[in-house]
Amino acid sequence: MGLILASAMLLSGAPAEKHLSVYSIAANYSVPIVQREGRDYVGLLEVLEPLGRVSGKADATRWRLRYNNVEANFTAGANRAQVMGRDADLGSKFLLENKRGLVPVGALNSLLPRILGGPVTLHEVSDRLFIGSVATHFTASLASDDPPRLVFHFSAPVNPSIANEAGALHMTFRREPLVGPASPMLTFGSKAIPSASFSESNGSAVVTVKTSVPVMATFSNDGRSITVAATPAPQTGAAPSPASAAPQSAAQTAPPPNAAPANVPPAAVPHYFAVVDASHGGDDHGESLSSTLLEKDVTLALARSLRQELQSRGITTVVLRDSDANLPMDQRAIFANADHAAIYIALHAASSGHGVRVFTAMLPFGSDDHAPFRSWTTAQHDWLSPSQSTANAVAGELQKRQLPVKNVAAPLRPLNNITGPAIAVEVAPQGADANQVMAPDYQQLVTSAVATAIAAVRDQLAGAQPQP
Repeated sequence: MGLILASAMLLSGAPAEKHLSVYSIAANYSVPIVQREGRDYVGLLEVLEPLGRVSGKADATRWRLRYNNVEANFTAGANRAQVMGRDADLGSKFLLENKRGLVPVGALNSLLPRILGGPVTLHEVSDRLFIGSVATHFTASLASDDPPRLVFHFSAPVNPSIANEAGALHMTFRREPLVGPASPMLTFGSKAIPSASFSESNGSAVVTVKTSVPVMATFSNDGRSITVAATPAPQTGAAPSPASAAPQSAAQTAPPPNAAPANVPPAAVPHYFAVVDASHGGDDHGESLSSTLLEKDVTLALARSLRQELQSRGITTVVLRDSDANLPMDQRAIFANADHAAIYIALHAASSGHGVRVFTAMLPFGSDDHAPFRSWTTAQHDWLSPSQSTANAVAGELQKRQLPVKNVAAPLRPLNNITGPAIAVEVAPQGADANQVMAPDYQQLVTSAVATAIAAVRDQLAGAQPQP
């Protein structure tokens, strides 16, 4: 049986800036696209940096690039470059801005094979670049059950964002090198699930499933299969299930700090067992971990990885920020409190320090009041004990994986506003390379440890009560 995925996009921010998604064996990443004279350009150094040793040197109107043992020379305003002494057509002029070399996106298809020494495929319309044989393929077949099930099989594990709207379910693949079938439209002859389509835009691939009934998507086979099936009809009087009970939008709830104190609610059946919160987002970039890496992007990738790890252990999970949106601290806490999640996990990233830090709330002095309504700034008080127990379990599991770990109590918002068990996990590189925090294998090492710990204390969290 698969694991329930979030069936609604919780937050919708402003349209994402245009970017080029790059897929390779070394790393999957994205670089910003800039418009110059009506054309799309990218920084060539930024494209190559995650792939090998690279440097660029500007001298007046000339720019010299060195990638591993390959040298290339560019001239500002010229339509051609030289790679190892041979001409390369750029299709439009090379730009030199503040010693940064910009090339037309369309030039990458012919330029990069000369530099990298291997095949490159550019999907220019959708701004997706495939380096080598890295594409993930999929098939879709309709199982003739009642109700019918549409089963997708992928050639590699995937972790898309899921969004439901009336008549359609959308799966958005931002970091996976997903490519479409021979025909972008697949039909199944089913009234409930008549068709599915594949499309690409702005660095992402999207699979849209047309439906005439409410559906949910489930993972299985370690992320290599996704099943789309009709949502079971709710039983009269039964508690809402995670997939059918859409969480209340944080944006619809006014922040309480100045309006009313936070009442500690009675225990309730959670819509989702775990709320995973990717810190920062939108114009809040968080820490600049390197010249090309922002904390907000790392935390979003960590959140999606942790969701998959938790769901693979049977723990229903929702990612609070599943897009590049900026959500105020109060609204993050409001959502978690309204959803009555059994555990709230905030995710952060850092370039300094080594390994992982696990945080619990540090409350203001004198926060041990026993009034029926507790201050918003001390809402976590009665839940500190299960929060600390959970943090200890997570730290212990990280240590088993030989990861440096510290348990820290800190005034880190919104932990002190959460009326339930709550922790924050900050991931730093193990060594000097800050880019390690974006490496999929390192992220999985951390998130699998966190998920294993949460699974181990699942019963305690499910039955956790406030401790006055």
